Amino acid sequence: MKKLSARRRHPMAAVVVLLIALAAVAGLYSTLKPAGRAEADETAQSLTITEGQRLYSVGCASCHGTGGQGSSDGPSLVGVGAAAVDFQVSTGRMPAATSQAAQIPKKKNIYSQAEIDQLATYIASLGAGPAVPTEEQFGPEGADIAKGGELFRTNCAMCHNFTGKGGALTHGKFAPSLEGVAPKHIYEAMLTGPQNMPSFPNTTLSEKNKKDIIAYLNAVNGDDTVEPGGLGLGGLGPVSEGLFAWIFGLGALIAVAVWVAARTAKAKKS
Repeated sequence: MKKLSARRRHPMAAVVVLLIALAAVAGLYSTLKPAGRAEADETAQSLTITEGQRLYSVGCASCHGTGGQGSSDGPSLVGVGAAAVDFQVSTGRMPAATSQAAQIPKKKNIYSQAEIDQLATYIASLGAGPAVPTEEQFGPEGADIAKGGELFRTNCAMCHNFTGKGGALTHGKFAPSLEGVAPKHIYEAMLTGPQNMPSFPNTTLSEKNKKDIIAYLNAVNGDDTVEPGGLGLGGLGPVSEGLFAWIFGLGALIAVAVWVAARTAKAKKS
């Protein structure tokens, strides 16, 4: 007892006791607090998935199957990811009015953003796929517009036209106009490849490449866009330009020829 009493009076005893107390408090905190927070997050995630599954059963299961496995009326949704759901539902393409059309056009969506997020979370739980991009990924900060134009003309212009005005494809299909489309939806379309469009994962077009392309489209379709070569004829490409040349160019030449011939005939009569 005398030895123990002597040790308690040692100058370092108070420091040792304090360190032991701090370690005990830290251990209790790390054991209880994170576990409670993780449990709360897990509960919130489960509720979101449950609500998304309810929405899916009402609006999507008749075509895509009760578990997203697909059917003769709709493809499987296992592994498409949250980004595909956000794009298709936010743009009103899904739910589709009919599965028999050559292509499903954009229309007014019928879900709130909260409901879309719930649907996307449920579909993402069926299999890993592309996540919904953040504003940092598709925003204009740090984008190279010139590089974006080069990438767009190389990878996209053959269908969407060199300024994103859209164009016709085969069998009643078409590449929609990109004018006025939200940057997030353009990013999601490149990431997931909806309908007739090929997908451009990050291994093909990096996040920076996608950001550059979006910045280019914003530049050429903005309200303050100036046509550097004069009248752009709607930016529709060689067809409209060729028609303009044939109708107005040849028309003007024919008018001049008729005028010259009429003047010559009149001069001869005189």
